[in-house]
Amino acid sequence: MSSPETLVQAALNRLAARLGSSAMDAAAQLSLLAQDAPQRVQQELELFWEEVQQEAQRMEQHDTTSGAAGSDSVTSADRQLQLDDLRAQVAAFSRRLEETG
Repeated sequence: MSSPETLVQAALNRLAARLGSSAMDAAAQLSLLAQDAPQRVQQELELFWEEVQQEAQRMEQHDTTSGAAGSDSVTSADRQLQLDDLRAQVAAFSRRLEETG
């Protein structure tokens, strides 16, 4: 049977080997993420700006149809709904950015 010193040394050797392997795997994954991150961030920003433009168009159309109907006033409830919708979109965008990073 092996001596306690030999067992301890063997355990330390195996731990070092496993940690080294895990560290190499983590470094490789980090390298892949770093390569993909700029492209993913750019895609997310482009998607966000498309959504902003669509929302602006929707709001302009809403204003145009409201003005044509003779109703220039937008209720505070309508504005609150618009704000809540925009906040939700920004929160979703932030979550996607955090997930990619």
